[in-house]
Amino acid sequence: MLRHAPQETTAVTPAQQPRHPLHAMTTSELSGYRRQLENAIAYFGEQDPVPPVRADLQAALGAVTAEQDDRNKIAHA
Repeated sequence: MLRHAPQETTAVTPAQQPRHPLHAMTTSELSGYRRQLENAIAYFGEQDPVPPVRADLQAALGAVTAEQDDRNKIAHA
């Protein structure tokens, strides 16, 4: 008989930590990381109760969005 360890949703998130700081990521890496964060936030938003890690993911998404906005401003200056 196999036993499964209980999973803690706050210990593991579907979004992986980036290998580089946001300013050092390529545009495609940044887009991929944003997509991972958006998917993770949507997943945790469906949980009841919503795990506290969702707020950390939301903050990370805000930083990614700000970096993308900065790059867009520079590209169109």
